[in-house]
Formats: sequence, structure tokens, C-alpha cells
Amino acid sequence: MSFRSTIAGWLAEETGLSRDQIETWLEIPPQQEMGDFAFPCFRLAKHLRRSPVQIAEDFVAKAGELDGIDDVRAVSGYLNFYVSRGSYVATTVARVLSVADNLGRQQIGTGQKVVVEYSSPNIAKPFHVGHAFTTILGHALYRLHDWLGYETVRVNHLGDYGTQFGKLIVAWRLWGDEAAVRDNPIGELLRIYVRFHEEAQTNPDLDDQAREAFRLLEAGSPEEQALWQKFRDLSLTSFEAVYKRLGVSFDSYRGESFYSSRIPDVIDLLKKKELLVESDGAQVVMLDEYKLPPCIILKSDGTTIYASRDIAAVLYRWEQYHFAKNIYVVGTPQALHFRQVFAVLDKAGIAAASQCVHVGFGLVKFADRKLSTRSGDVIFLSELLEESVEKTRAIIKENARLRQTDMCDQEIDEVAEKVGLGAVIYTFLKNGRERDIVFSWEEMLDFDGDSAPYVQYTYARARSILRKADPDDLPERMVTAKQLTCLATEDEFALAKLLDGFDKAIQKAAELYEPYLLVRQVTALARAFNKYYNHESILKTDDPALRRARLALLQAVCQAIRVGLDLVGISVVERM
Repeated sequence: MSFRSTIAGWLAEETGLSRDQIETWLEIPPQQEMGDFAFPCFRLAKHLRRSPVQIAEDFVAKAGELDGIDDVRAVSGYLNFYVSRGSYVATTVARVLSVADNLGRQQIGTGQKVVVEYSSPNIAKPFHVGHAFTTILGHALYRLHDWLGYETVRVNHLGDYGTQFGKLIVAWRLWGDEAAVRDNPIGELLRIYVRFHEEAQTNPDLDDQAREAFRLLEAGSPEEQALWQKFRDLSLTSFEAVYKRLGVSFDSYRGESFYSSRIPDVIDLLKKKELLVESDGAQVVMLDEYKLPPCIILKSDGTTIYASRDIAAVLYRWEQYHFAKNIYVVGTPQALHFRQVFAVLDKAGIAAASQCVHVGFGLVKFADRKLSTRSGDVIFLSELLEESVEKTRAIIKENARLRQTDMCDQEIDEVAEKVGLGAVIYTFLKNGRERDIVFSWEEMLDFDGDSAPYVQYTYARARSILRKADPDDLPERMVTAKQLTCLATEDEFALAKLLDGFDKAIQKAAELYEPYLLVRQVTALARAFNKYYNHESILKTDDPALRRARLALLQAVCQAIRVGLDLVGISVVERM
């Protein structure tokens, strides 16, 4: 039984509207005393030609007996529905157990392709903590869309082109060290890149040399091409180590360089549409009607820029995938750039423009420093991950010593890896994506706060109870809702409501490009379970039927936590 469907079906019959439409309008009240489901009758005022208050009162009079609903009340134009506690908990737990690790999996996106562009680090530059946001957020959005049935294409649009490569080529020829680059590729390339900017402050001729080097690269000069390929290969090898550790992978590594040869097609298209205008020697598209500044397509020296390559990328992806959505997981400071690119496409009459979405996110901050590649003051993501794992290992080791557990060093290492990485991932996803992140080890590794360690520990605690249970008390096959109707306490009802909300949380997280909605659902479930654990006896429950039902509830909670964390890239652990 679905209580939401029961309510929606009844209202659909009474109003003549579709069940699906009614379901989208049903709400979960913010306070328990306001009911378990609420329907805002102002939605029907125009359709029924009556006031919301009168509509709500009329419906209460008609309600009669609704399966699983104990009471229906009219309050200020709302219909508030109060469900039967035992029936609701039993139905929800039975449903969650029946779908097992497919909780929340839906087919909303069947037959539709979604391109998710994320990570996209710059070649020959460090993979620093700033790249973690796009990588972690993008991976979560890929997982969410995939879970909802979309055919999802993961694109790593590498920053492997542009004037910075002219600078790097010049720097390599002046100061590059072959032995150093073999030992530490990114470190050596960063060293000479930083030195270039230091030297260029007193020697402006270096910038002219860099522009010429990039011009030759775009023209296909073999020497420049060979150096560029070397920098690209070395960088990808370095990046792959970080991706592997985070469990991130891609379907395409086509970066900016791939689209360079397609720029002439972009120019031809814009010329045919009579959109190109010369401005100070550059070729631009005017976007006054969009209230945007002109979008530069070609610079005065004839070289391309980000916008021209991004337009070429959209045209290529539209041709290859005919996507339903083309999602760019790129920092909020690039919002204007994407508005211009999408506007140029729209002005050119390209249908793909309306399917392109920029998913922006905030900045990554540390209380005591700023990040700058040019100055060389960077925090490598690999070092941050390692530090998180090391700090976690120390905590787990101490806890194991205090509790005198039998965890061996290998198990401690495995747990520390999952919890340490989870702590970093959770930090990026626990709030709305446009909020800046200020790193705090104390908050990240707080086993009692809103953190991955807290949720992972909760899962391990619940799993420990299940391991200690008599096997005869565990439902080897699916339990029926009838066997679970004894679950009717307030804590059990609270857990059931959170379990019941998982499908919606996953769907909303994908629709709004906000994984934090799912992260909060998982965290709230962990908190509700810990409250339940402290209030109710489980293994020592005298009534065998009630004990088995509570263990079934625990299994459902574990499934939800495991699925929820996995969808955002965090692993669970069996014990800590």
C-alpha cells in the first residue's frame, strides 16, 4: 500500500484531475501535529470555483473511510491526513526490504541521454582541492541520474589547450629538467609555470614568446605538438591515481584540444547566421537582447578561446548524443561565460541551447591561506585525502584500543580509507552546492556531528546488532506488512517516514542538481536510528514477533543508509 497513492487516488476521483498531478501537490507538513500528508486546496480553487477553506471542509465531509488513514482534518485551506502508525510503518518497511539495494531506483529517464561534464582539471597543473568540488559533485550527479534510468555520459573536459600552454612550452625550453619531471611530473611542471610568471613580471618579452608558441601549437607545429602531448600524458597519469582512489571514472576525456579543429565549423555557422561582428580586431557575437556582454569567438590574433571551444563541444555532443540534458559542473564564477555560450547557441537557432545547464558551486577555502596556481601556493587533493585517512586511522586505532576490539591493522587501514575519504566527500556535499566550503578537520572527523564518520558509524552499529541477532529472528525471506504492524512507536514511525521519503529525496536531488538533499535524508535517518537505539530494546525484546519486526526495521535502515551513501560516492563499513 502507498499512502500517498491512496490519498492521490481519492482526490483524483473527487476532482477529476490526474493522480500524478495530485501526487506532485501533496506535501509533508513541517510539524508532526499538522499531519503526515497535507494537500494545499488553493491548488484547486480555480478548478472548483470555491475558496480553499470551503474546498478543504467539503472534502473532510466526504472523506469517510480511507484505507490506512486514521483522520482527515481541514486547517486553513489545507487537508491534513493522519495515517495509521502501525500500518504505515509496516507497509514502508516491507516495501524497502522488498526492493533491497534498489531503493529509490526509478525509470524516469528511460530513453533519455544526459551528458555530465565534471572534474576537467588543467593539464600540467596540480589536481588541487579546488578540483575536488566539481569532481565529487559531478560524480554524485552522474550516479543520481543513472539511478533514475537516464543513459548518462561522463565527460572529463580537460583543460588541455589555451595560451597557458604557450607559457608552459616556453618555460620548459628555458628551465625544464627531464630528471625532475620523471620523478615528479606535476611538481616540476608547476615549478616552471610559477617561474614563468615570476620572470614575466620583469621580462614582458616572455609573454610574446608564449603567444607565439601557442600560435604554432594551434597551427600544428610538430615540436610544439610533441611537448603538448608529453605534458598531457604525464598529467593524466597523475590525475588517474586520484580518480581511482575516489572511485571516479569517465566515458570521455575529450578536452578543449579535441574541439580546436572544429572551430572553423563554428565560424561558418555563425557567419551563415550573420551573427559575427568585428570588434577591435576580434570576432564577436553581440548579445544585447539577452542583456549580456558580447561573446568573443576569435581573438584579434586569430586564436580561439574558451567560448568558441565550448560552442564546438555543444554542437559535437548534440550530434553524438542528442542529449536531454548537457550538464556543466563548473564553479559559479563561470556563470557569465556559460550564459554567453548558451545565448550564442540560442541566437543561432540551435535546439541544444535549451538543454544545456550550468551547475555552479562555491569556493573551497582554508582559514589560513588562499589557493593560487600562479603563486604555487596550492593544496594537492592527493595530500588532503591522505591526511584525512591518516587522521581517521589514528582515531579508529585509539577507539579500538579503548574498546579492546580485535581489529587488526589491515582492517583498521581499510576502514580508515573508507571513512577518511568519506569525510572529505561528505564535506563537499552536506550543504547546498553554491555555499563556500571552509575546511575544518574537527567538523569533518566529528563522529557525533553531521559528518560521514557519524553516518558510517551509525551503519556499523546497526550492522553489529544484526550480526549479534539469532539467525532465526532475521527475515531470510521477505517479511509481510502484516508481520510488521506491531511497529507503532513514535520513534519507529519517524524512521518509517524518513525511509518512505528516500525515493523523493533521490529524485529531487537530481532534479535540482543538489545532492545535499539526499545527504541530509541519510543523516536524518542516522540520527533517528540512534535516538531509537537509545530508547528501545531490540535484541532483548521479550516478544519474539516484536523483536523480529524491529530487526527487520534495522535491516531497512541499513539498506537505506548504504544506498544513500553509495549514490554520493561514500562507502559503508561493517564495524569501526
